[in-house]
Amino acid sequence: MFFTKLSVAPKALPLLAAVFALSLVVAGCSSTPTPDRTASWSPNKIYAEAKDEASSGSYDKAIPLYEKLEGRAAGTPLAQQAQLEKAYAHYKGGEQAQAAATLDRFMKLHPASPAMDYALYLKGLVNFNDNLGLFGSISRQDLSERDQKSAKESFESFKELVGRFPDSRYAPDARLRMNYIVNSLAQSEVHVARYYYSRGAYVAAINRAQSAIADYRDVPALEEATFILFKSYDALGMADMRDDTRRIMEKTYPRSQYISKGFKSIDNPWYKFW
Repeated sequence: MFFTKLSVAPKALPLLAAVFALSLVVAGCSSTPTPDRTASWSPNKIYAEAKDEASSGSYDKAIPLYEKLEGRAAGTPLAQQAQLEKAYAHYKGGEQAQAAATLDRFMKLHPASPAMDYALYLKGLVNFNDNLGLFGSISRQDLSERDQKSAKESFESFKELVGRFPDSRYAPDARLRMNYIVNSLAQSEVHVARYYYSRGAYVAAINRAQSAIADYRDVPALEEATFILFKSYDALGMADMRDDTRRIMEKTYPRSQYISKGFKSIDNPWYKFW
């Protein structure tokens, strides 16, 4: 292995030193912090600018302004407002985790805030839309076909809102969303039951359908759950259970199209009314 030793002529040393000194100056200049344009602004001006950025959809620009406002107006209602609007900006900007974390911090720091109902509503909304492909998505995949963790967290936020602030302006919408989430969780069980039935795992389909019927009440998904029970009992040759289930279905769902049309009757599922 050969090595080449580089040598520098004595006359070149002053030039190299000058170049090195110049590089230090340039590096120093490049690390100079950018002046804070808000340094002389009042809290109200910062808030107005943040609102303008958020209104125009520039949430990435609005969020740093809200953060500055939190520091400048610490201990005031304006700082609380900044926290809430920052959470909303995170939410609208598609940053659900940051939105939820901001709301958790707000609720911990300001448990008696008059805006607590809105904080709970927004947290429910963050998890609701985070988990719901049906809203704002072209995938046509509904909540019941996706992970349920966010749905349950969303339900708990709405439930707390309705329980603590029943007369809140956000309570009616929260109740509607709670109903939708319950329907979706029930439908999730039915999706699994239907999958088992389609694979010929009739006992597993029966167990999952019975679980949905036992855990939920008065939700649209239970009609299909009952039909899956009927079909599974029929496939297993359990005539008595099949006939009992059919009688229950005809009494409970007298206008059901499942018996006559089968699974084709769900071409327009319950969730499409949203």
